[in-house]
Amino acid sequence: MRISKYRSIFLVSIFSFFVLASAQAADVAKIGVLNMQRVLTTSDPGKAAQAEIKKQRDKMLQDLKEKGAEIDELGKKFERESMVMSKEMREEKEREYRIRINDFKTLEKKYNTQSQDLQKKLLNEIIKDVYAIAEKIGKNEGYLMIIRSEGVMYSPDSIDITDKLIKQMNESYAKKSGN
Repeated sequence: MRISKYRSIFLVSIFSFFVLASAQAADVAKIGVLNMQRVLTTSDPGKAAQAEIKKQRDKMLQDLKEKGAEIDELGKKFERESMVMSKEMREEKEREYRIRINDFKTLEKKYNTQSQDLQKKLLNEIIKDVYAIAEKIGKNEGYLMIIRSEGVMYSPDSIDITDKLIKQMNESYAKKSGN
């Protein structure tokens, strides 16, 4: 109920904005549409972020795989030797095994958090750049507004500025990275 109320208010606000903007503008309002997903997947900064995330994730997965293999080996060794151990020794080894499993789960959670944090950090940097470049394009080319295509049901390709933004982003990224 509350969401539809806000949606109605949002739609009325947008409609009012366009009515007022068209009443004051002598020309037709120039609107641009930007496909953020395409920017993130095809721009050089987006590709670099994806590569960095993959590199870190692969490194973490390899470490987890090695630690998992150590735990498996420890479990197999415990099974083989448990019959000849004293009760105290068996309990001690079992406790050690459980501790290693808990340590592994803790490390796995830590790596997941680090991976998510890295992804958020890199994504936020790219989005910050996208907004700055979109603002520059908007001001230089006289756009009334530039909106993300994710919320648009239809728009003609002629108002899509994604390729233009990606080109400028790639140029800016090349200058920053010294290529």
